[in-house]
Amino acid sequence: MSVQIKGLNKLLSDLEKQLGKANVQRISDYALKEGAKVFVRELKTQFQPFKDTGASIDEITISDPFTLNGVRTIKIYWHGPEGRYRIVHLNEWGTVKNPNPRGKGAIARAMRNAENAYKAAVMNAVRRGI
Repeated sequence: MSVQIKGLNKLLSDLEKQLGKANVQRISDYALKEGAKVFVRELKTQFQPFKDTGASIDEITISDPFTLNGVRTIKIYWHGPEGRYRIVHLNEWGTVKNPNPRGKGAIARAMRNAENAYKAAVMNAVRRGI
């Protein structure tokens, strides 16, 4: 999901001047976590109709915030004993033998459906932090 907000760099630099770099990072980490929770909730909803054992839903994991190329990032991935990370992409894109599986496009739908809720969650978390 990609969002472009104009003036954000100036806003962040002003906040860093007022609050300090550590506090701004703490607030942005909290906002990232809240936004990730909203997205995971929608992702689990999209995975419900085609669940078999529920392992794909149970293994959805949210990473801790980290810096990637100078930008604070959070990763949502599959990790667990069933190894569902191996087949999630097959459900998302299909295969040669099964080009249209029941779960095709579930992740893309979840991203599209959760976009506004994600933005609202991040905005509320930043407001709470300030």
